[in-house]
Amino acid sequence: MARHFRMGQHWVYILASRRNGTLYVGVTRDLPKRMHEHRTGLFEGFSERYAVKMLVFAEPHDTALAAIQREKNIKHWPRRWKVALIERDNPDWRDLYQDLV
Repeated sequence: MARHFRMGQHWVYILASRRNGTLYVGVTRDLPKRMHEHRTGLFEGFSERYAVKMLVFAEPHDTALAAIQREKNIKHWPRRWKVALIERDNPDWRDLYQDLV
């Protein structure tokens, strides 16, 4: 599954520590930069503490408002819904970071 990561979009993304591991939902305008920050531990916090560094889901949005609302919605979902969302497009939980670089 090849993704086309275009600049100028806002992204909702999900990181995982491993397949079926700890999940982190975030939003950003610059997905490659944000993934670099997560992977290198540039900022302390949840993703650093729990080694949540695999990009397993990314969804583009045309506006910041749409992306932020989607992120908030996903964060309130039950875990099984988040897993289903990941597995819909990425059943093998492949690290999509490779598609960014």
